[in-house]
Amino acid sequence: MNSTLLWTLISIQIFMGAFDTLYHHEFTERLAWRPSQSHELKLHAVRNFFYAFIFVILGWFEVYGWLAYGLIFILAIEVVITLMDFVEEDVSRRLPATERINHTLLALNYGAILVLVMPMLLDWAQQNTGFVSTHYGLRSYFALLSALGVAVFGWRDLLASYRSDRLVPAPAAPLVQSLTPRQHILVTGATGFIGKRLCEALSLAGHDVTALVRNTKTMPEMTHPIRIVTDLDQISGDTKYNAMINLAGAPIASGRWTAARKSHFIESRIAMTRGLLNLISRLPQKPDVLISGSATGWYGLRGDEVLDENDQHTDCFSHELCAAWETEALKAKALGVRTVVLRIGIVLGTQGGALTSMLTPFEFGLGGPMGDGNQWMSWITRDDLVRLIAHCISQCELEGAVNATAPNPVRNAVFTGKLASALYRPAFLRIPAFALRLLLGQFADELLLGGQNVLPKKALDSGFQFQQPDLDTAFASILGHRKISIPQKRLAQV
Repeated sequence: MNSTLLWTLISIQIFMGAFDTLYHHEFTERLAWRPSQSHELKLHAVRNFFYAFIFVILGWFEVYGWLAYGLIFILAIEVVITLMDFVEEDVSRRLPATERINHTLLALNYGAILVLVMPMLLDWAQQNTGFVSTHYGLRSYFALLSALGVAVFGWRDLLASYRSDRLVPAPAAPLVQSLTPRQHILVTGATGFIGKRLCEALSLAGHDVTALVRNTKTMPEMTHPIRIVTDLDQISGDTKYNAMINLAGAPIASGRWTAARKSHFIESRIAMTRGLLNLISRLPQKPDVLISGSATGWYGLRGDEVLDENDQHTDCFSHELCAAWETEALKAKALGVRTVVLRIGIVLGTQGGALTSMLTPFEFGLGGPMGDGNQWMSWITRDDLVRLIAHCISQCELEGAVNATAPNPVRNAVFTGKLASALYRPAFLRIPAFALRLLLGQFADELLLGGQNVLPKKALDSGFQFQQPDLDTAFASILGHRKISIPQKRLAQV
């Protein structure tokens, strides 16, 4: 057997597997937080435990007789689990191209490993049963480190699979119960983090939903009875909408800002909003209301000031972006349409948004505050945001700017502490401000190290009630905590 070639292939398998786990399973697909992937997570866990055992044996021992047959059996079982995993993935989710290619390469490489290792194991199997320790220098230590890594992720995936049933979102239809029946609503940004949940709630509640979808590859995700259009020109002039909801815009929290990217952020919002205005202009029957997105960044960097809709701004790019978007949307007022611009805070949920980038490091005990942790974070859960959108449609007196934030903003240190506590983890790895600025520049200054202490005055004054008004209830709902019932006798003693 060519030992060098075998260990080269094993190393390739380990690196490709690590890439698949970290890039796909953790950061892009976020399998541990998708309730639909419970069975896939169990398969990953069992396979990882087998991998850990295989790495330790190949790196530190030679096994003979029935022990060698046992290792052959485990290698064969790994093939069966991989085939089951392929079937499960095809049934339960749509794999991105990079993951599908990576899985193919992993399967081919594993086959090559089996071709090399099987003759050796069959030879060992002919000898008397037993084992001896061996050592391949750095290769053995690399195998041990890899075994520990896959065992940790296997244990994590196993635990995540058992919490999956608690991550199933609450029924969507009640989120829009404030609306009168059978409304016809147009939604842009319908395949985004907020838009998908909004369309789900509206359609399941019996409303007629038209979704503008630019990327037809995301259309299979629209599983509810929703009319899909790929261009606003496809909407005929005799269509009557009760409301239009404009959530479309290029995501700004996707890396370092350059001059070209900042122009793209603004143009993507202006172009979509202008398209809606043109649609409204040619419709004889105007919608009752246009609700357009914006963000708390409109206020600029205001330190510890408590802000509501009556306060002014300071200049920065976040304000420039939001102001341009709001100005364009408010032109609908001249067309006789009540217009609401939602200044949305950090939207919390496990299916997208800022929280998803924090879950993996925090779950592995690698989370902590950003900078000094004193910056304010004005947040709202995704379901409360959907409820607020429905509230703004139904409340005819609401117009202009409306802050879409929970009534209890917190500092970053409090937010990260509560998140870590909700995950039963520490939060001591503070990220230095200079490192964030070095990596992300202005994006870090405005979105990560800066913030706003924003209150939803107009929403509260209009009678809106938040279901998750504080982080404790928000994280309990989002992260799938079990409800603990305390016996009445014990409660009385407390």
